[in-house]
Amino acid sequence: MSLETFMQIAPIAAFVAFGAWLGMGLQRFVWRMRRGDRKKRRSSYEHTWSDYGEGHAWPTQPAEPTRTQDATEQLRIVMKSEFSARPLLNQSEARVFEELCQIVSRCKPGWRVMAQVSLGEILRSKDTQAFWCINSKRVDMLLVDEACRPRHAIEYQGDGHHQGSAAARDAVKKEALRRAGIGYHEVVAGKTTPAELRLFIESLVARADAPGR
Repeated sequence: MSLETFMQIAPIAAFVAFGAWLGMGLQRFVWRMRRGDRKKRRSSYEHTWSDYGEGHAWPTQPAEPTRTQDATEQLRIVMKSEFSARPLLNQSEARVFEELCQIVSRCKPGWRVMAQVSLGEILRSKDTQAFWCINSKRVDMLLVDEACRPRHAIEYQGDGHHQGSAAARDAVKKEALRRAGIGYHEVVAGKTTPAELRLFIESLVARADAPGR
């Protein structure tokens, strides 16, 4: 091959070699991206298991869907903001809560009354979509037994409670609790006296102590 011919084909060969190298690099990059995506999908299907109840293994509840901000971004936002404490219950709810605590301590000392309990903490479901329907919902007050098992939810219905979609939200909570075997009861402002509340709670406790319960 003459020097003149070599000088003519050398740039073409170099261009072809560069194109081949670039194509191989791009192929490796795509392969790595796909492999990483497959790993993420696999990890989302894997569950760890923990004991729940007597002799039953339940999968731990799946993580909440990813939000737009990660923990670092959330911390940055929080550090720029001001916060203040607010009461867990309003005055009317607090009065009912105190009355419940006194009634339960007299008629069932081992039981306790909890306030503003998240349903996601006391209910589980193998249906992820169903779980996220109730996860952020709360009950005003919850009666738990000696083993801290939820037994009865008490909802305080104040003035103007059933506004907007409140009734629909209550229906969701009531049905989820019913399916879990947890009682759901309402205390209506201005219609339930302390004496009636005492008799009602005593009847709930009596039913819990009945044979077969």
